[in-house]
Amino acid sequence: MRRDRIAGLLIAAALVLTAPGCGAFDALDGLGGIGRADRPDRTGPLGGWNTAGCAFARSPRHTVVAGNVRTPFTPPRLAAAMERIDSGGRERFPQRYSGIEIDQKRVRAVVYRVPSAGFDDFVRRSAEDSCIVVRDSAHAVAELTGWNDRIIADLHYWEGQGVRIVTVGSRHDGAGVEIGTPDIDQARRLLPARYGVAAPLVLVEEGPVTPLTRSRPSAPGSGG
Repeated sequence: MRRDRIAGLLIAAALVLTAPGCGAFDALDGLGGIGRADRPDRTGPLGGWNTAGCAFARSPRHTVVAGNVRTPFTPPRLAAAMERIDSGGRERFPQRYSGIEIDQKRVRAVVYRVPSAGFDDFVRRSAEDSCIVVRDSAHAVAELTGWNDRIIADLHYWEGQGVRIVTVGSRHDGAGVEIGTPDIDQARRLLPARYGVAAPLVLVEEGPVTPLTRSRPSAPGSGG
């Protein structure tokens, strides 16, 4: 599963994050036991930072596939650094790590995290000579996983309320749990009433899932 998640990251385009307010981070400053078990975590730098590997310019790599189409190629060292950060973030820092994405054009990865000195030290060690950009986020995987599971558990309830939820997933930038529904107006009214206006939910309008159908081949000699 982890290999599949990283493979998906390597083909994703880089996204733009609007940094959340500092109030979201202040609520988490009191969490201890993150990073090293023998001492509470210190607050990391706000606004983000870059690893030392970002000081070196790198040209994007491409590979040619069928039809002479050039597609981006992630260097093995960067891919390995992303794997270390993603697996370590989820296993050791779930209260701080939000997610990671690949920026193929600049040959770098972008990590989103709730500010944490302990996690930042981990990223520095894991990056080695790769360029890793660290950005602030409002919510980490532990919190978003809880909300994700809660929404999924309530799918039958929402169907009865006339809200068809077709997609649910935690955003890697830590913005919240993204919920896709064709009943967007109803969802915007009812979900905050049930979960609270401060719930980290991102509602997007999305049509119902259409199953793939296999087209029948035409009989020989048929057609115009």
